[in-house]
This record gives sequence, C-alpha cells and structure tokens, in this order.
Amino acid sequence: MSDRGFLFLFSIFMIVASLGTAVWLGATGQALTVDGLFMVLVALLTALIFLLYVIFMIRRAMEPPAKPAPAKAPSKAAAPAGAKEQTV
Repeated sequence: MSDRGFLFLFSIFMIVASLGTAVWLGATGQALTVDGLFMVLVALLTALIFLLYVIFMIRRAMEPPAKPAPAKAPSKAAAPAGAKEQTV
C-alpha cells in the first residue's frame, strides 16, 4: 500500500474515532462537565483537522497531472559557470 493510501485510511479512522468519542461523551453525560466540554472540543477539532486533510488529499488526487517543462538542448556557446577556458 502506498503512503498516500495509508494516510487516507488513517485519516478516515481518526475522523470516525474522534466523532465516536464526542458521541460517547455526550451519551454518557460526561460532556456536561467542564472537563467533558474540553474533551468534546478536542475530539471535534481533531475530526475537523483530519477531515480538512482528507478533502485536500481528494482534491489533489483529482487534479490532472502536471505537464513536464520541455527540456532545452544545451548550447555549445554557454560554458559552465565554474569552468575556465584553456588556451593551447
């Protein structure tokens, strides 16, 4: 599996886990405390960050591949910058 595929699957896992954590905190009533509110906030922000990364990754994959610039043929008149001409 490519690194992009692994990162995509890991991001999806993190989104689902973060949303699941926020739902769990709400369902158990722990979100009603100050600590619980901050845990819900952290879980939702983590899900948002990974969601933005997935959106960026999908848009990047949908772009057409960049065309390579045409290679110029080196001219004989141009010498390398550090080269000195030899006289015979």
